[in-house]
Amino acid sequence: MSDIPGDLKFMKSHEWARVEGDGKVTVGISDHAQGLLGDLVYVDLPGVGDSVEAGNACAVVESVKAASDIYAPVSGTIVEVNAALADKPETINEDAFGEGWLFVIEASEPDQIKDLLDPDAYAAIIEGDD
Repeated sequence: MSDIPGDLKFMKSHEWARVEGDGKVTVGISDHAQGLLGDLVYVDLPGVGDSVEAGNACAVVESVKAASDIYAPVSGTIVEVNAALADKPETINEDAFGEGWLFVIEASEPDQIKDLLDPDAYAAIIEGDD
């Protein structure tokens, strides 16, 4: 199993959230999730300026196996997307917790981050998946 960065929070649906400290939250999918999906071939990201609600689908990643919805970990407005993924979705497979980030939300309710799983709780969930 890969190392899970200690500064991240997680959803049970395998999205990660990194609080940037300026009210912004960077979002991606976990290394575990990209491993389950296999080689990613397409990413459909939300648009900058889109409003998202915590727990609602706002993006899609597609692999050779399946398409998977990506859920917003917090409510807010999309302020940045990783446009490089349009040409190189496999970046998520190569660096899920780094260069494979998906989008950045300016959180309208920053306290929602407290509802997410810490790395240890997430690790316990994915160990149950194996």
